[in-house]
Amino acid sequence: MIEILKCLKKHGERLDAEIAEETGMSLAVVREGAAGLAASGALIACAVSRFDAGKQTDSWLYRASGFIPRAAPGRRAKPKA
Repeated sequence: MIEILKCLKKHGERLDAEIAEETGMSLAVVREGAAGLAASGALIACAVSRFDAGKQTDSWLYRASGFIPRAAPGRRAKPKA
């Protein structure tokens, strides 16, 4: 469970397969752990359907609840006065 939250805080939001690959857990373990975390309110889950070359893949997208990733580095827009 802790590995899933660490991964999400590092990357912002991830698909279940990406979390499984990064943490070394199986996809089933990631989904079970994330379901428990979602039930406790620690993360938010969304069902996602993607199409690659006409083939549909269903997965889950997760992000940490109440977590806003830091801003990307680079120039900022100047305020208009």
